[in-house]
Amino acid sequence: MTPRTMITMITMITMIGARLRATSVVVGLLPLAVCSEEAWDPGKIEFEPDRPQPSTPESDPAPYTGADPIVLEAQATLPTGLDLHQKVIHRTCTPNGGVCHNSKEFPDLRTPANFAAAFGANCNIQYGEYQSVFDRCERPGDRVRIDAYGIGDRDAELGWVEVIVGDPYQGEELPPDNAPGLHVHFGDPLPGDGTNTYGTAEFARSFVVDGEVRKVVYATYSARWWIMPGRKHAIGEVREYQVDQVANLLAGGIVGGDPNRNDVFGARESDPVHLLEPGDPENSYLIARLRGIMLGVEIPGSRMPLANQPFSVPEMLALFCFVEGFPDGGSESDLVGRIDYAGCSYSSDPASLNLLGEGVTWQARISKILEFNCGGCHNEVTLQAGLNLVGDGVYDRLLEPSSQRPELDLIQPNEPQSSYLYLKLTSKRGDDAIVGNPMPYNPLTGKGSLTDAEKADILTWITNGAVENE
Repeated sequence: MTPRTMITMITMITMIGARLRATSVVVGLLPLAVCSEEAWDPGKIEFEPDRPQPSTPESDPAPYTGADPIVLEAQATLPTGLDLHQKVIHRTCTPNGGVCHNSKEFPDLRTPANFAAAFGANCNIQYGEYQSVFDRCERPGDRVRIDAYGIGDRDAELGWVEVIVGDPYQGEELPPDNAPGLHVHFGDPLPGDGTNTYGTAEFARSFVVDGEVRKVVYATYSARWWIMPGRKHAIGEVREYQVDQVANLLAGGIVGGDPNRNDVFGARESDPVHLLEPGDPENSYLIARLRGIMLGVEIPGSRMPLANQPFSVPEMLALFCFVEGFPDGGSESDLVGRIDYAGCSYSSDPASLNLLGEGVTWQARISKILEFNCGGCHNEVTLQAGLNLVGDGVYDRLLEPSSQRPELDLIQPNEPQSSYLYLKLTSKRGDDAIVGNPMPYNPLTGKGSLTDAEKADILTWITNGAVENE
């Protein structure tokens, strides 16, 4: 060992010894603290955590003991709300990050906690196209008052707001209904008789504080205003220097009472429905989006799910029974208990919960999709691949073997992946599952596809038995 190496080792040993001595001093003090009455116990939690508790045989409802195979299957495969979320909701609604009801689309249903939070939550608080808003999801609109000459001091309920881009209107007469500017639509006529004036619009929202209703102005916009005939539509001028102000106003979370712009203020008709309504699955918006209907009223927007496997009848029964038994003010903890299939009112006729009660049958829906998208090539005149999808007898032909893959019927009820027509409609070019091009095929562009909603309807139709008529 060289002298230099020896010096280095001695230095390191000295440093380690110093650290050990320092540590021994600190450690030597610890027993004094631990022995005191106020000692801190690192293994003790100073609060009671609110964790979901597993159900017990004593708290579980009595099992269903009848003979209905649908109820028995649901009870065996989906005994609890957690099973329902993990095996059905997560599979159907949240399979892909950034899409579906995951981190992008409202509502986020990724976790059991999020699923439980859907009970009592507002529906349609985020929407893509305004036409997709359901009237019964609409909430009371904000209040708007235009403080200007010729307009009274009474406010009105906001219906909806729209910005039309373009150069500001310069005329003295009333502008056309579609003139550039900030368009504010109201539920009731504005007071007064002024039609062309300068003033400030105040946007206000009501809150309940200590039992009192208080109205808070959260935004203002000063401009030249035109009050259109009927006084339920005002157009505010937007100059170049006001563009950012208008953008901030729209980004501030304006609540309109008629966001779908159909002149029906839903909250005036009835209380807004929720995503999931404890005890009332038929008034739950998420279930209505699966079925396409709520108490006989058609739900706007594409039926859910768009691109994933729809709910089977046992899965629909599990969802209905779970929602029916969910308590008011329930939480994630209520997902761990067993679903009461024996006491569930829907167990008496579970077959009625199939997704075909909403018009997804051959006659009501599917024939029109195929005729519109495929009838140009598959008709009695231009009989491509020997397949006619227009006129009488088409349904019976679809239950027969395909000419391209005779081992597969065009439609195999309950089995979409064994239905050659479905494979042709959903496969990509080059897939081994099909012969030739996927359908529909445009010979001019070499492309063509059904919409996601149309594919979802065909999938739902096949999965639920490919029914011809309701």
